[in-house]
Amino acid sequence: MERGVLVAKSIVAIVGRPNVGKSTLFNRIVGGRVAIVEGVPGVTRDRLYQDAEWNNRWFTLVDTGGLDYQDEGEIVSHIRKQAELAIEEADLVLFVVDARAGLNGTDEDVARVLRRSEKPVILVANKVEHFDKVHELYDFYRLGLGEPLPVSAAEGLNTGDLLDRLVQELPPAEEDETEEDVIKIAVIGRPNVGKSSLVNALLGEERVIVSNIPGTTRDAIDSYITRGDNKYSIIDTAGIRRRSKIGLSTEKYSVIRSLRAVDRSDIVLMLIDAVEQLTDQDKRIAGYAHEKGRASILVVNKWDLVEKDDRTANRYIENLRDGLGFMQYAPVLFVSALTHQRVHRVLELVDYVSEQQNMRIATADLNQLLREAMLHNAPPQDRGRHLKIFYATQAGVKPPTFILFVNEPELMHFSYLRYIENQLRSAYGFEGTPIKLVMRKR
Repeated sequence: MERGVLVAKSIVAIVGRPNVGKSTLFNRIVGGRVAIVEGVPGVTRDRLYQDAEWNNRWFTLVDTGGLDYQDEGEIVSHIRKQAELAIEEADLVLFVVDARAGLNGTDEDVARVLRRSEKPVILVANKVEHFDKVHELYDFYRLGLGEPLPVSAAEGLNTGDLLDRLVQELPPAEEDETEEDVIKIAVIGRPNVGKSSLVNALLGEERVIVSNIPGTTRDAIDSYITRGDNKYSIIDTAGIRRRSKIGLSTEKYSVIRSLRAVDRSDIVLMLIDAVEQLTDQDKRIAGYAHEKGRASILVVNKWDLVEKDDRTANRYIENLRDGLGFMQYAPVLFVSALTHQRVHRVLELVDYVSEQQNMRIATADLNQLLREAMLHNAPPQDRGRHLKIFYATQAGVKPPTFILFVNEPELMHFSYLRYIENQLRSAYGFEGTPIKLVMRKR
């Protein structure tokens, strides 16, 4: 894909009253054979949302709690608000009803909300047992949302037809077009680590509301800045926190927008609170950027609040390297967005990392490095079979991607791939960016 042209994913929300099989349908689409799944590593363990693909069209599927307008309890009210916000955010809604139980008053309440939203809706009649008796679904026409589409999510029956219809109903794929020489930066991290403050410090003006209330930044906000001959698009995103700690419904679903921002960025500024130090949620968020192949800079904010001696920074870096073992390549920068300490270094480091992630190695040089690496450390073998690496070529950048042509890909051990990656980094740097190594059988 060309630099500066990224395709935004549509959001599809699954809604309905409790116990109609919403989560079963969600799991069927994202986890079954009917879809190729791009998982979100550890950010939400119960898989509140995931990216899925059908007929070469990607979309983000969102599972929601059951909508119940008959119960006014506090928990039910929160679930309802969260689901309604998911509807507001969605490009398409799958309204799931229970074909076995038939139409009831809560279904009609949900239908009224959906009609008011004016969002495209597919009415999904789940738990169908006899597909030759569709006349049993006629009552659902009273919802005013068109013909019910019969499925059995538990058995996977007719879900292919549902996905065909889903793709047809999605709006045309939008391309996010940006000038080719603009570097897109996503500022990510847990709530209240100073993302908006850092963006304001970089911009030199108050373009983003700053507050100590987690979740103030609901949407991903793009701001443009020029420094010398370089242009940047800076995306301030809503804070991402563990689902068990999410109380505000608006914050809960703003997570999706934050992950979207990572998807359309070139470089990620991963903010970490210097006082709280590295948390498990930091690791999950950083892991998402890493798995997406985005270059990353670890920005430790609020450094002015830390008591220091001559070893404090080194100890902090060691802890980061221990906790983020998969991201050894990411440079670390200590800043204070409040006092602007070292904030000027952020864009300098972005420029450097951008050069690293766009670096290309000549094929001849690459294969010379590979030959020398194999001389020092021979490729693995298994039961008399030896792995042979014939040659390599660079297939792309952002992230730097290399194809290794081998005799038997299954003989490649992950430790030897890591060895090759280390040789590439030792020779050429690639600081700040993941490296992707792909096996191909010659």
